[in-house]
Amino acid sequence: MQDVLKRVHAHMPYHLLPKYLDMIVQQKLNLEIYFSHYVLQNLDQKKCAEVAKILTQNGLKVTFHAPFMDLRPAALDDKIRQTSLDRIKQVFDLVPYFHPLKIVCHPSYDDRYYVSCDDLWLENSVKTWTQLIALVRDTGTIIALENIYEKEPNMLCRLFELLSSEHICFCFDTGHFNVFSYDSLSVWLSAMGKYLGHLHLHDNFGRTDEHLPVGCGTFPFVELFETLQSIKAKPTLTLEAHSQDKLWQSINNIKDMDLLAFLNLSDL
Repeated sequence: MQDVLKRVHAHMPYHLLPKYLDMIVQQKLNLEIYFSHYVLQNLDQKKCAEVAKILTQNGLKVTFHAPFMDLRPAALDDKIRQTSLDRIKQVFDLVPYFHPLKIVCHPSYDDRYYVSCDDLWLENSVKTWTQLIALVRDTGTIIALENIYEKEPNMLCRLFELLSSEHICFCFDTGHFNVFSYDSLSVWLSAMGKYLGHLHLHDNFGRTDEHLPVGCGTFPFVELFETLQSIKAKPTLTLEAHSQDKLWQSINNIKDMDLLAFLNLSDL
């Protein structure tokens, strides 16, 4: 199990960290820490710095997941976009404590919502992410924009082309792809493979975002990792399990499927 654990991050909501901190240190779990809006509006930065110090002292690596509920980082309404930006910036304020490798954010494009305004969405999206890129430019942290409701990769591809920055990468979420995408995995990786820097690994049966352990649904993990091997991608990986049991099962399944051998990843 340890040979997988040292090469992946585990999803961890910040408010649960105190409860599981001893286990995290004992098991040497690298984390992807999710900061919800509720956590951020009540955050004790002194305690936050203390937690970050414990993780660092134990040699654990960290990625962040920014808040996303109700946020519209490319909103057509300037005030809504600014409010979304202000909330997301609160996570970026924590970079000096944790030094995260990546900050995962939702660009939040949905063609059912942004009807006939693709260009304006792109223009506003570029404004938001350009401001956030400026905050990490000298930190070593990279912003990772994640697919959610996108049916095909065109809008994300256009966004990355416009941003054209080494400080931002694509986070491919296997579960979201399996539920929401109309295009094939090969189409997505052909379009977005050159931007790929992070993976969210979880599974489902293509109907709802169940966050099942890797290999317990219908997502084609072997095809994904074979393709990543062929394009020589070496992304950071997060297991988005929503319980301990599902985390351990994901780790065991990844080991049994020998998925990480495709990437020849070194330790984090």
